[in-house]
Amino acid sequence: MSEVHKAISEHSKKQNELVTAFARLDAERERLIEEALLLCKEGRSFSADQINIVTNEINQLAKKGIIPQRKLVTNEMIQEYAGRMKA
Repeated sequence: MSEVHKAISEHSKKQNELVTAFARLDAERERLIEEALLLCKEGRSFSADQINIVTNEINQLAKKGIIPQRKLVTNEMIQEYAGRMKA
């Protein structure tokens, strides 16, 4: 295998690993957002802390290349969205 082919294969492997990690983290982030929305709609206590831990992990991956960044979430954002969902 030529050095160029090796380098391209390694680069592709790293990008695939980034995309796979992003997909896993993004799904976890969405699950946590849904959980917080449900708690909020039920009038129960919730926090955006876990959502933002995962968001920060995603944003660290984004610094490595092809992964999009995600915005941090506030409790107010969750309350506002939950309120729109009720209407």
